[in-house]
Order: sequence, then structure tokens, then C-alpha cells
Amino acid sequence: MCPGWADETRCCDHICGADRKEAREIQESLIPGSGLKTDCFEVAFRFSPLKEVGGDFADFFSLPDGKIGLYIGDVVGKGLAAAMYAALVMGLLRGVNKTGTDPASVLALLNKRMLVRPVTGRYCATLYAVFDPASNELTFANAGLPYPLLVSASGARELKLGGLPSGLFAGATYEQERVRLRPGDLVLFATDGIHESRNHWDEDFGWEQLGETWLECAPKSANGSLDCLFESVKLFSRYVEQRDDITAVALKVPAHAAQEAAADSSSPAEATTAVP
Repeated sequence: MCPGWADETRCCDHICGADRKEAREIQESLIPGSGLKTDCFEVAFRFSPLKEVGGDFADFFSLPDGKIGLYIGDVVGKGLAAAMYAALVMGLLRGVNKTGTDPASVLALLNKRMLVRPVTGRYCATLYAVFDPASNELTFANAGLPYPLLVSASGARELKLGGLPSGLFAGATYEQERVRLRPGDLVLFATDGIHESRNHWDEDFGWEQLGETWLECAPKSANGSLDCLFESVKLFSRYVEQRDDITAVALKVPAHAAQEAAADSSSPAEATTAVP
């Protein structure tokens, strides 16, 4: 122990600082280090915690059948405690997410496992999705996260499917939705830190502005679109400190893939599936 209260405080600050740095490094090891990119699709990722660590989480990966799985979540609370709970949820998800199980079943099983050893006052919003590059079909289930935002040739629209947050209610079940993406389509999966960002007039960035911004960013790559979005949010709230963790995943079918899809363009199966 350091001699004297002042020295002890300095030692404590040093230890806490070291712990925070290590916690940050551990959390960064759990989230994607880079995106995914092929001729058929692009996936990009951004993570901006409020503090050194945060309660948001995300991951994406290749499945054994060639499809792409992705999930994103937002734990109630902030800081180190939320980050620890987020790591727990990611560990539970990794036990089921690479088996090829459909998204609705994955979320139902996640909910069940979280309630085996519940943590008082802790739960999370979670979205799990699977993208098939062979058919451009996106299937997802949602446990309380903001709706995904799709930009297509017809404009920007929310994919309105929700559900109960993970880790709250025993026996929770989930629906899933399928949408056929077209070349040039761009999907945003994000936590509520984006649309709830505020400016110095205490106004939210909001869903309407988010849709307009995402539409403007859509011509860019998945990575470029997230740069565009985060720059717009930063500009909007430039006089106000960040209030929440912000995490986003972008999925894009490149426009150049249109040539490969042209031969099948007359098939009804290629039309975008309607989402309520």
C-alpha cells in the first residue's frame, strides 16, 4: 500500500487506469477486427463506446454452409459492468450461432440460457441475422433492438420486426423475417445510440434524419457508408458529449453484382420480399 492518502490515491488511480485499459483490450478482442468483403457482399462494423468499455457488442462470421451470420446487441447499463455482461451474452451466443440454426431459434435459445443464471437488473436487446450470398436472402429475428434500416432502389425503409429483449421473460419466442436484397441494397443494423444522439437544442438525431442520412450514404461501400453516417452523427452532436454506446453493422450487396443477377432478373423469386 502506498504511504499516505495522496500516494494511495495515486496508486489506486494507476491500478484503475491499468484495469480499464486491460478491459478495453479484452473487449476489443471479442469484437470484429475488420469487415468481410467478397464480390457478392460487404460487411463493415463500427464500435464507439461511451467510456473505455461499453455494453454494446457485435460479431459476424462465415457459417459452414457458406452463409454469413451476424449479431448485434445492447446490454442495459454502461461501463465495465455492462461490458462484462456483454461478454457473457457473446459467450452464450457463440455456443449456438454457428450451427446453422435459424435466427428465431437462436434468440429463443439465447433467452433460455440467459435465464439459467440470471443477473439481477441485467438483460439485453439482441438481433441475429443470416445472409445467403447465393440467393441474396437476408433472414433475421429481433429481440428488442432498433429496426434494421434498408436502402434500396425504392428508398429507405425500416424492416419492422421486433420482439422481447433477451434475458427477461421465460419461454419467450421470436418471429423471423426474410427479405431478398438486390444489387446496390444496403442494410444498417445499429444500437439506439445513433438515433438517440442529441444536439445542443436537445433534439434527437431521430429516425427520419437517420433514414435520410443512410440514403445519402448508400452509394458508398459498406465501410464508406458507416464513415459517412458516423461523420453525420458527429457533426449533428458536435457541441454535446456522447451519451451512449454507439455500434453499427452495415451489409451491402455491391451494385456491380447486378451483371451476375441479370440473367435471372425475370424470375419472380428475385423480387424483394415485402416486409410489414
